[in-house]
Amino acid sequence: MGNSSKDDSATDGDTSSGDAPPSKTSLYSEGEKVLAYHGPRIYEAKVQKAELRKKEWKFFVHYLGWNKNWDEWVGADRLMKHSEENVLKQQALDKKQGVDKNVKSGRSAHARPKGSADAKVEKEDIKTSVSKGKKRKNESGAEKDGVSLEKAVKIQIPSTLKKQLVDDWEFVNQQEKLVKLPRSPTVDDILTKYLDYRSKKENTTSDSVAEILRGIRCYFDKALPVMLLYRKERKQFHDVVQDDISPSNIYGAEHLLRLFVKLPELLAYVNIEEETLTRLQQKLLDFLKFLQKNQSTFFLSTYDSTKGVEGKGKGKDD
Repeated sequence: MGNSSKDDSATDGDTSSGDAPPSKTSLYSEGEKVLAYHGPRIYEAKVQKAELRKKEWKFFVHYLGWNKNWDEWVGADRLMKHSEENVLKQQALDKKQGVDKNVKSGRSAHARPKGSADAKVEKEDIKTSVSKGKKRKNESGAEKDGVSLEKAVKIQIPSTLKKQLVDDWEFVNQQEKLVKLPRSPTVDDILTKYLDYRSKKENTTSDSVAEILRGIRCYFDKALPVMLLYRKERKQFHDVVQDDISPSNIYGAEHLLRLFVKLPELLAYVNIEEETLTRLQQKLLDFLKFLQKNQSTFFLSTYDSTKGVEGKGKGKDD
């Protein structure tokens, strides 16, 4: 979403009105500050209009700190009262989603999602960090707090790519659509195109860029089945990706972009010098700008219907 980080949000947790008989009185009044679901997250919002349509209340909301382009009509099941209890629920969801503590205000200079990568990470390091990343989500808060994300490279994902992430979530989880596989271009194709682009731009081939791209590819292949798939995509993964095929030869930009949301969590376990982190931040930001520049050709504008395709459950696998 927008230019600011949309990290203070809202869930539908408290609102059971969707199952109750329609009331003549609106649950939320115009001008009221609320919490609202958008995709997998909860955001602070303001009710601008309230209308009773077909015996159901609809609310036109503005997400605080976000561009007006995100304003939309939602049902009561997407809203919660802005109470202390619900704000705690929002913060708990933020924590579950892996949001950095410093960006809860939604107006931090470094908005989520963000990512980082080590230029010379060995395959075993990657395998270890992926498994630890999954383990950390399942263990106590003490384990989570024991790993500092301060050293992680903070990358501002371009606003159009943030919208791509939200659309991606909605296609799969709300519209029950999937990315048709194999994709073209694949992750491998995109990484190769970027290397060619950098070589032409600099009139030489940079070894450090090539190393980073190999690291991204290795992270992608290891992380995809563990933390980059929604549940509704699981069956498709098992049907398409065989033992001798790398996910980077099957999947494309949609899933590659998800990796950048998870990288800080994964790289919290990798020892990277501060100087290297600074260079990585610049190179990864340049790569994201390359994705943005080619967004219309790298990303699908819509996904395929999953009707007839098995797939149960909601939400994102951690």
